[in-house]
Amino acid sequence: MTALRWALADGWTVARRDLIHWANQPMTVLFGVLFPVVITLAFGYLFGGAVEVPAGADYFAFLMPGMYGMTMLFGLSSTMIAVSTDVSKGVTDRFRSMPMAPSGVLIGRAVADLLNSVLILGGLLLCGLAVGWRPATAQGALGAVALLLLLRFALLWAGVYLGLLARDPGAAVAIQTMEFPIGFLSNAFVAPATMPGWLGAISEWNPLSSTVAAARELFGNPGWGGGSWVAQHAVPMAVLWPVVLTAVFFVLSVRRYRHLDR
Repeated sequence: MTALRWALADGWTVARRDLIHWANQPMTVLFGVLFPVVITLAFGYLFGGAVEVPAGADYFAFLMPGMYGMTMLFGLSSTMIAVSTDVSKGVTDRFRSMPMAPSGVLIGRAVADLLNSVLILGGLLLCGLAVGWRPATAQGALGAVALLLLLRFALLWAGVYLGLLARDPGAAVAIQTMEFPIGFLSNAFVAPATMPGWLGAISEWNPLSSTVAAARELFGNPGWGGGSWVAQHAVPMAVLWPVVLTAVFFVLSVRRYRHLDR
């Protein structure tokens, strides 16, 4: 219990460091909130008329859960950039030279990025309400938001591990490039049934697809449905995928942090 208490205390100290950076750089935070809003409006008003959605569905009702999920995915590269920047500038080495719990340092980064994601998701939810999107029930909306943030938390640890592995912020460009095929190879915008069989199967088993499908179900918004097992069990899979990813990448991140000199 003492070790856990110190790990949490160290984590909060590291998280406060990032919160202070936000206060000193408010435009960076503001841009992070506004960018997904701009992309959503572009999709809705520029491409909405050309995209087929489930029969009788309002486009924004269909679009918004997909955008919420994509925004959680696109946070992966921002976490990687922050972690690799700290490594390249020697900040991580200073943390490692102090009597701090390795897990605490990484937990602090995860807490700060998760708070940032809450802020970004909140801005996007307000954007959705402004353009006419509505969830069916408050309870369902809370459940959907929880699943979206659970996915973001899992991807945080993937970003932390990749940042420690790369050490160079320039390597994040490759990860940012991969975010797009991973995001579009899902049910966020296109029905997996319209893809070639093998590609549709990959799309349906994409963790993002499970979260987006579960969010649409809980929000009461239209979705693609599907006859596969994973499509019919979207909510439990939207819990299982992030739990597995978190368990794997948390262990890998702590191990990598301990052996950065190698």
